[in-house]
Amino acid sequence: MLSKRIIPCLDIKDGRTVKGVNFVGLRDAGDPVELAKLYAEQGADELVLLDITATHEKRKTVVELATKVAEQLNIPFTIGGGISSVEDAHAVLNAGADKISINSAAVKNPQLINDLAEKFGSQCVVVAVDAKQIFNDPTIQHSTFNTQNSKWFVHLNGGRIKTDLELFAWVQEAEQRGAGEILFTSMDHDGTKAGFADEALAKMNSVLNIPIIASGGAGNMEHIRNTFINGKSDAALAASIFHFKEISIPDLKKYLKEEGVLVR
Repeated sequence: MLSKRIIPCLDIKDGRTVKGVNFVGLRDAGDPVELAKLYAEQGADELVLLDITATHEKRKTVVELATKVAEQLNIPFTIGGGISSVEDAHAVLNAGADKISINSAAVKNPQLINDLAEKFGSQCVVVAVDAKQIFNDPTIQHSTFNTQNSKWFVHLNGGRIKTDLELFAWVQEAEQRGAGEILFTSMDHDGTKAGFADEALAKMNSVLNIPIIASGGAGNMEHIRNTFINGKSDAALAASIFHFKEISIPDLKKYLKEEGVLVR
């Protein structure tokens, strides 16, 4: 059994780390390079840095950020946001990133997944998926978070645009095209600190053979334990609980070990 990974996520806007709720209401959380260095020192297994406005504002990911972070880190890190070609990916990987994350660009041009996997290897290609649960009956509250009487639909451009792509069909296609990992964010759970979308994650685990990173909803240590045990997630990604010092990574790993979860 592979050990579970703890991955702090830094959402970056205008060069600063930010965090919101359900993808809106952003507040400043600090300098991304300083935070990245701190998390590495605390025992994070990996880091994810996402330029959350890069796609929306038609900007390319700041290669300079990858360079600065690479100088400070001794752990793997992934960069995403605005990567829409093999050339974009090459620039970021060449600057020191270990993996690249693609989201909207993969949906608009699925062949990009194949091209990146062929050029750099599947281990470098993370397909990020933002999805929202749409209920057949609009009177049902989202707080139920069940997968019955509903479908999960993929959203693009930081959650701004709904597509007709069904979540589980899309992640299976991404795997077939060469994705090495799926980073799944439930938009309904994001920033709520109410726990991860574990039922959807477990279903995803049953249809995929590649690792799944759970994102959206971490509020306490139990939520992270639950996504490993109930959601069958391979890694847990969290932001605000680390940025605002609600949970420390050493304390979290100690708790998980006590709960019987294998962590590094």
